[in-house]
Amino acid sequence: MSRINLHFRPRLWDELLSYNRNRFTQDLIAGLTVGIVALPLAMAFGIASGVAPEAGIFTAIIAGFLISALGGSRVQIGGPAGAFIIVVYGIIEKYGLANLLIATIFSGIIMMAMGVFKLGSLIRFIPVSIVIGFTNGIAVLIALSQMKDFFGLNIAKMPGDFFAQITVMAEQAHTVNWTALGLASASLLVIFGWPLFLTFIGQHAQHQKHLLAPLKKIPSTVIALVLGTLAVYLFGLNVATIGSKFGGIPQQLPGFSLPTFSWVLVKQLFAPSLTIALLGSIESLLCARVADNLMADDLDHHKHDPNQELMALGVANIVVPFFGGIPSTGTIARTVTNVRSGASSPIAGIVHALTLLLIVLAAAPLAASIPLATLAAILLFVAFNMGEWHEFRKLGHFSMNYRIILLGTFLLTVILDLSVAVEVGLMLACIFFIYRISSVTTVTAIDSQQLPEHVAAFSIFGSLFFGAVDKLEALLKPHQIPPEIVILELHQLINMDTTGLDGLQTLQHTLEKYQSQLLLCGTNSQPLDLMRRGGFIDKIGAENCLFDLNHAIQRAHVLCGTSASKNTQNQRTD
Repeated sequence: MSRINLHFRPRLWDELLSYNRNRFTQDLIAGLTVGIVALPLAMAFGIASGVAPEAGIFTAIIAGFLISALGGSRVQIGGPAGAFIIVVYGIIEKYGLANLLIATIFSGIIMMAMGVFKLGSLIRFIPVSIVIGFTNGIAVLIALSQMKDFFGLNIAKMPGDFFAQITVMAEQAHTVNWTALGLASASLLVIFGWPLFLTFIGQHAQHQKHLLAPLKKIPSTVIALVLGTLAVYLFGLNVATIGSKFGGIPQQLPGFSLPTFSWVLVKQLFAPSLTIALLGSIESLLCARVADNLMADDLDHHKHDPNQELMALGVANIVVPFFGGIPSTGTIARTVTNVRSGASSPIAGIVHALTLLLIVLAAAPLAASIPLATLAAILLFVAFNMGEWHEFRKLGHFSMNYRIILLGTFLLTVILDLSVAVEVGLMLACIFFIYRISSVTTVTAIDSQQLPEHVAAFSIFGSLFFGAVDKLEALLKPHQIPPEIVILELHQLINMDTTGLDGLQTLQHTLEKYQSQLLLCGTNSQPLDLMRRGGFIDKIGAENCLFDLNHAIQRAHVLCGTSASKNTQNQRTD
């Protein structure tokens, strides 16, 4: 059972013990780079989630600072994530913005409790088929949600339901804004083509490679954002912008406010809160593992502390809603950028948050001309990179169970709801696991000439639990008198639960009605301990629980009044 974790020690404390000027320079460069990368993503995630763009930016600032300062990872970058877009949008549509903030606070409390009770390592027990299924499903939904701004459709508000979105877009297909479509397509071309362009130039301008080095550090999404904004500003393009839809971004710090609390919806908000907590925990800990793998060659790098990371996530999600923010987690794209930019400690994440804050305070008015079509292109790029599409091509190499879980989770995420998808996926995974383990458990008759007449011996292999207890029922044939003695050889029984123990007790009770005796031998520590605590050993008698099969056969001879041959007493027959 997990013990309470009273050891709250952020990774930052340990890193500062050996911190120096060189490391600060590395973290400063990495933090500035990630801050620039995070700006368009934070705005895009906020808008796609159904809130104002500044909500995404303020979340990146506050959560990014807290997760880096208090977390258990050396290089993780926190903030709003694409995985939350569909969840947050659905909660706002169903419960309203105020209740999203309440649900976020509740999710933070759940995350904090998971870290305190050391449940961080349990996240890895979620099957990879479920993670791939809902990740790809979320990617599809993100891409679908951006079609409105990508095509410039005249839709006041996109519904949250998959089929409703398809219907509304089909009805409004005639309202395509060709200028917005052209700008979005050009932005997407820049995002995908910028790295290829730099590679081409580098191959044909070898003597000017040093001039290309700074350009390679600028992400393609930032280039697309700048070019799209300049196009709108210089040519007065007739497209929706942050200024036209949201009135721009306030050039000030977020204000503190208490979310409106309603006890009426507390019970209804538990499921959304749990969804946010589980999704955020999975996303963040997977991201931290990716960062550990990227830094595996660094001899000074130590793996993240999952429980400390969960506690930091909890604090961030409790605090952020009081400033109008949305759920936050560790983010893979920004964390990878942080690592590749040379980050050496959580200071880089703190610099990233301060960089975003400075941009807001100094350059917020410039955001008014940012076109929503370009942000939609950026999110399509995020969705493309987010999905593990190659896993669909590999499905034929895996079992039917794996395919059912992955495709089921994917389709349920897209068509119904992420919470339902994860619940059904876990239920299917448990059912398939129980079936697989129960099929491994076998009860085999032991055929040995050493056995006295009217004595039957069986060997049990595997796990005797609720899914396999029916294997014991096959030992005694219905409407037949059982043998005088039944020996169960248990040295290959690895574990047993209380249902398995109840099955043994039922077998013993049946044998008693016919004045037959049950002998056990070779019992391993876990089943034996459960039998003792359940009083089963006392019921059958300690003298009938033997060390191995040889001793059980000798005991059977004694009970039958026969004698085993001296030659066979030292032999073991399985």
